[in-house]
Amino acid sequence: MSDSLPTASAEELRHRGWITLSVMLGSVMQSLDTTIANVALPRIQGTLSATQEQMGWVLTSYIVGVAIMTPLSGWLTGPVGRKKVFVSSVALFTIASAMCGLAHSLTELVIYRAIQGVAGAGLVPLSLAILLDLYPRDQHGKATAMWAMGVTLGPILGPALGGWLTETHSWRWVFLINIPFGVLAFLIASRFLHETPLRRTPFDFFGFAMLSVAIGSLQLMLDRGQLLDWFSSTEIVIEGAIALVAFYLFIVHILTAREPFMSPGLFKDRNFALGSIFIFLIGIVLLATLALLPPLLEGLFDYPVVTIGLVTAPRGLGTFAAMFIVGRVINKIDARVLVTFGLLTTSLSLWLMTGFSPQMDDSLVIWSGVIQGFGLGFTWVPLTTIAFGTLLPSQRNEATAIFNLLRNIGSSIGVAMVTALLTRNVQFMHARLVEHVTPYDLATRTHPVFDASTLYGLQAIDGVVTHQATLIAYINDFKLLLIMTLAVTPLVLLLRKAQSSGPVAVHAD
Repeated sequence: MSDSLPTASAEELRHRGWITLSVMLGSVMQSLDTTIANVALPRIQGTLSATQEQMGWVLTSYIVGVAIMTPLSGWLTGPVGRKKVFVSSVALFTIASAMCGLAHSLTELVIYRAIQGVAGAGLVPLSLAILLDLYPRDQHGKATAMWAMGVTLGPILGPALGGWLTETHSWRWVFLINIPFGVLAFLIASRFLHETPLRRTPFDFFGFAMLSVAIGSLQLMLDRGQLLDWFSSTEIVIEGAIALVAFYLFIVHILTAREPFMSPGLFKDRNFALGSIFIFLIGIVLLATLALLPPLLEGLFDYPVVTIGLVTAPRGLGTFAAMFIVGRVINKIDARVLVTFGLLTTSLSLWLMTGFSPQMDDSLVIWSGVIQGFGLGFTWVPLTTIAFGTLLPSQRNEATAIFNLLRNIGSSIGVAMVTALLTRNVQFMHARLVEHVTPYDLATRTHPVFDASTLYGLQAIDGVVTHQATLIAYINDFKLLLIMTLAVTPLVLLLRKAQSSGPVAVHAD
């Protein structure tokens, strides 16, 4: 069978549009739920009478569930079948979403969110594998653009949609909104998607257990580290040690086992290995920036929650425009050139963000977001095309699971990293700025508000210093993300050019 041909059945190809809609709905639901609940947490906390630390488990349970089950989704397609795994995941995710919206206690909500994460883990990687099988190689850029659009628009639109639903209706609609889309995706996939051939492969329980323990411990450490002051907490030290030991055992096991849970041979493919590094970085930049902007705009610039959603949502327009363009030029321009352009455009947006100040208007926030969305779109699509362009179709299910696992881990590390650095830089910059404030400064001696001889004046001075220190800390985070993006750009030179495609053809299995 020519690799330029789609590997789907003739009937699936006739209903390709419906199947594409189904897997896109699954991807959007899963990616949307990574951020949509964040803005609703204060309302949920008040309704369920929970503490801030307890509310952290609403997010942590979902993230840990996704992280642990993502690599397993690729293996399950062998003995169970890809259609059964995908359809069951959509059904369970939809049911869990309904239960989250109906939860009456924090314990119920955390349990249902964990089930949501477990069920949704396979939606994104399996949707990519299905699309790559539905389209011939010369249309993989188009297929990847559609997939990436759903995966990236979810986290971008999540805060805006979550804020609107919470303000105008109830926090419960943040979860209930998944139901109609989940039902539609389930019905379409059940009707038109065909089952893949089954492969009876032994289950590597030890490998899966070690990887699950490593990922679960790492996610717990990253999500709770900032709350518990990182390695000054015994819990964080224990979680970090468990993650390190489990990951070491997992690496040793997959390199020595006869049939390991995850095939290390995938990383012998240079494009896939380098693509995994890039997608890890994209995960850091995408969600780290989204994690920084809302508290910056609300805390320092006094933006209402709804306004924050409105000024950050246009980032999705940039992503949409980029993927619309890339899907049409990827077969005409070397994908490595497109990746380089995307990384440099993303760097430009981060450079613009280092110029944020209280004197700016909304336009800088909007345009920097649009440019970043445009750059990420130009990076993600050709990068995914290159990463999977040299793999065999039989490797796609496992490869897409690994690819998305690394993106999720990158996102978690990125958010934890910029949040921790933000807290520490605020303290450091506050101490540095205070060194230059003395009772002998002209402002502190003559200004009626900043009179250092009065308690009110000292409080006013401290407020201004804290505000400036916090803004500098945010800008330093943006500078770090800028440096990381520029530093990884030369790695594009190591990528091999994607294989050329043969003629488009349709065939029956």
